[in-house]
Amino acid sequence: MRQDKRAQPKPPINENISAREVRLIGADGQQVGVVSIDEAIRLAEEAKLDLVEISADAVPPVCRIMDYGKHLFEKKKQAAVAKKNQKQAQVKEIKFRPGTEEGDYQVKLRNLVRFLSEGDKAKVSLRFRGREMAHQELGMELLKRVEADLVEYGT
Repeated sequence: MRQDKRAQPKPPINENISAREVRLIGADGQQVGVVSIDEAIRLAEEAKLDLVEISADAVPPVCRIMDYGKHLFEKKKQAAVAKKNQKQAQVKEIKFRPGTEEGDYQVKLRNLVRFLSEGDKAKVSLRFRGREMAHQELGMELLKRVEADLVEYGT
């Protein structure tokens, strides 16, 4: 199932702002004060910018003079950079058995160290077959040994 990405509702701009008075923030970020909507639109037009409603819940609503197209572009650009820099940590699993020989143990341990140093999460699972279930203490000793060998790389 695919989820539709719903677009965020766009804030009211210029003549679409329904309030009669607004708290105005200038293009330079300085607060101008509470002015009528006509005055705010006039100031925005003089600066050749848009009047954008920032906070509709405030009394009076907060509006800012800005280049709305440029604002959307910057926001989209920041989201793309954040998505690019995001790394999903994967869970890598290594399976041991109570009778794992020393050479195999060292290979599996080396892989665990590599996974942890690359920033991934590692899961160690222990598999018992047949009569091995009667000697679960051997499995616990093996897990404690793995934990002791990996203590410097993480928990």
